[in-house]
Amino acid sequence: MTNWTAADPAALVTPASAAAVCAFAAAWLSVGRDQGLRRARLVLVGAAVEPEEPPWGRLWERLRGRARPEWLCLPVAVVVAVLADSVLPLAAGVVAVPLVGRWLRARERERAKWRRGDEVVAWCGVVAGELRAGRQPGQALAVAARDTQALGEAEAQVLAAARFGGDVALELRVAAREPGAEGLAGVAACWQVAVDGGTGLAAGLERLEAALRADREQQEELRAQLTGPRTTAVLLALLPVLGLLLGTAMGASPLRVLLHTPAGFGCLVVAGALEFAGLCWTARIVRTGEKG
Repeated sequence: MTNWTAADPAALVTPASAAAVCAFAAAWLSVGRDQGLRRARLVLVGAAVEPEEPPWGRLWERLRGRARPEWLCLPVAVVVAVLADSVLPLAAGVVAVPLVGRWLRARERERAKWRRGDEVVAWCGVVAGELRAGRQPGQALAVAARDTQALGEAEAQVLAAARFGGDVALELRVAAREPGAEGLAGVAACWQVAVDGGTGLAAGLERLEAALRADREQQEELRAQLTGPRTTAVLLALLPVLGLLLGTAMGASPLRVLLHTPAGFGCLVVAGALEFAGLCWTARIVRTGEKG
């Protein structure tokens, strides 16, 4: 029997255990240093110390912030590659990641543009209401900017111009160049007319709000009418996938036929090209319909 009591303590320390202890100590010191810096900042600025989030919570938030939905193409491609015993699905998954990411970012920009348009309509209503309540134009702009996000990155410039006697109409035209904020060009025109000719700004903004709201309602109705064709196109695009699933469930091994035989591979290439062309054609029709 080995006498552990008489053994040298240094012999009990293995490289793996030493590395684990060092890593744990480094992580603990890093977290403690971050917490100490956070407390110091809060104390120096005079703010109340908020409950600290656990380190694993911060790690999870970072992972969630860096994760992208398009990376889900890779595990799906791995599963298909294993089932088909081919490397082609894996290569297709790698190629699909940037394409799907580009499509998702385009959809996000479109949604942001739509939300910005709604903010502009609401902003016009708030400014007109504040002017009717007796506020000065600069004060009305400040209140509307606090309640909505229509001005975006140009908010500081517009408010500074209104407060210090700058060219508000010019700043509004600059803000109108952002996607979805085109209605601010009408606000700039109303502001210019009110400054040069003395016409009531509130009345002009109310008419502009009504026009923008009517245009938004028309666009929403058009988008609702195009929902049916868009859904039909997506279902038709998913039919080949459903056929592959049914064939696999029936034991026909369609993936093996498509990926391991010349005739099947040729059918796969032609079908993929036709599928892509059909999706592009449908998307172009929908975009043309949305533009009116």
